[in-house]
Amino acid sequence: MDKAVAKFTSLLDNDFYKFTMQHGVIKLFPKAKARYEFINRGKHHFPEGFAKALRNSVDAMVGLKLTVAEKQFLSVNCPYLDPTYLDFLQGYCYNPEEVVIEQKDGDISIFVEGYWYRTILWEVPLLSLVSELFYRLNNLERDNDEKVIAVTKDKIEKYNALGVTIAEFGTRRRHSYLVHKLVMGALKQYGGKSFVGSSNVHFAMINGVKPIGTHAHEWFMFHAAKYGFKMANLLGLENWVNVYRGDLGIALSDTYTTAVFYEQFDKMFAKLFDGVRHDSGDPIEFAAHTIQHYQKLGIDPMSKTIIFSDALNYEKVARIAEYCLGKIGMSFGVGTNLTNDVGMKAMNIVIKMVEAFPEGGHWTPVVKLSDERGKYTGDEKMILQAKAILNIS
Repeated sequence: MDKAVAKFTSLLDNDFYKFTMQHGVIKLFPKAKARYEFINRGKHHFPEGFAKALRNSVDAMVGLKLTVAEKQFLSVNCPYLDPTYLDFLQGYCYNPEEVVIEQKDGDISIFVEGYWYRTILWEVPLLSLVSELFYRLNNLERDNDEKVIAVTKDKIEKYNALGVTIAEFGTRRRHSYLVHKLVMGALKQYGGKSFVGSSNVHFAMINGVKPIGTHAHEWFMFHAAKYGFKMANLLGLENWVNVYRGDLGIALSDTYTTAVFYEQFDKMFAKLFDGVRHDSGDPIEFAAHTIQHYQKLGIDPMSKTIIFSDALNYEKVARIAEYCLGKIGMSFGVGTNLTNDVGMKAMNIVIKMVEAFPEGGHWTPVVKLSDERGKYTGDEKMILQAKAILNIS
C-alpha cells in the first residue's frame, strides 16, 4: 500500500446530510458560492510531507463516479431526492482545483472555494483523509482487527441493554476506511434493535441500513449571509420545509445558540418537524429546555425526538437516557467513539464554511455561535456583530 495516498472507493463515502443539503442548494441557490477552511482544534503537529500526501489523495478523488447500483439505492431509499438531482449526482465529479493545501513546518492549511452546490461535498472526505493520513504517516499502530470488532460488539451490546437506538456518525474523524468498515460490520452483526443506521451513505448501502441525516450548521450560516442573522433560523427552516415537504424532519438548533433558535421555532415549525438535534452544550440542559418548549406550545414531548450527537460515549448516553426516559423521544448518533477507538488519541479537527457569496450579493463572513463557546467559529468581528444583533451575552 502506498502510504502517501489514501483512496476513496465510492462517491457516497460521505455524510448523508451533505447530499440532502446539496439537493436543497441546487434547487434554491444554484449560483451561490462558498469558502471553507480547516480548523486544527487539537493543535496536532503534521509530519513533513503531509501536504503532498493529502494533495495526492485529493487529486485521486477526481475519478469517483456514482454507480448505477448507488443511484438505484438512493432512488429506492430516499424518494424525496428528485430524479433530476440523482441524474446530476450521476454526472458529478470532484474538482481537486477547488481545494488548496499548504504546509508550513507542522501546520497544515486547507481552503476550499467554488460554487456551493459543488464544494459542499468536500468537507467530510477531506477530514477523513486528514485523519487517516495522520496516523499512517506518523506510523501509529492501531489495535488489531479482532480487537476493533470486539470493542464495537461490547459497545453496541451495552446500548442494546440500555434500550436505546444508535446510529453511526463517525465518518469525518474515523481512524481509516478499514476501521470504519470493521466497525460497521460489527454494528450490523451485533446491533440487534439498537443499531438503526449510519450517516455514511456508502456504508449504509453495503450494510443494508438506513442513511441518516438532515442538515448541518452551514445551511443556517449561509442563510445568515443572504438574509441576515435575525432571519437565518426562520428562513433556513422554511426553505428546508419547502424542499422536503415534511421529510427529513430533524432540525439543528445550535447554529446561533439554542435559546435564539427556540425564539423562532414556533408552533408551526414544532409541529412540522419531527424533532431537533443536539450538537453542543450540556445535553441535560438542552433536553430540559426542549421539553419545556414543546410543553409551552401544547405539544406532547413524547411525540417528538431529540437526536443527541455531541461527543457521545456509553456513559454520556446512559446519563442522557436516564433523564429523557418517559419525557421525550430520543436517539443517539455516536461518531468518533465508534470509528476511532483503536488505542490512540482521536484527532480534534473540523472544516467549516467561513464565507458565503449569495447570488447578487458579495463575499460575507459567516459564523457559528454554538451552545459551547469553545465551538464558536468564524471572523471575530462578525461574531461580535451576530451576538449584538441576536442579544447573545
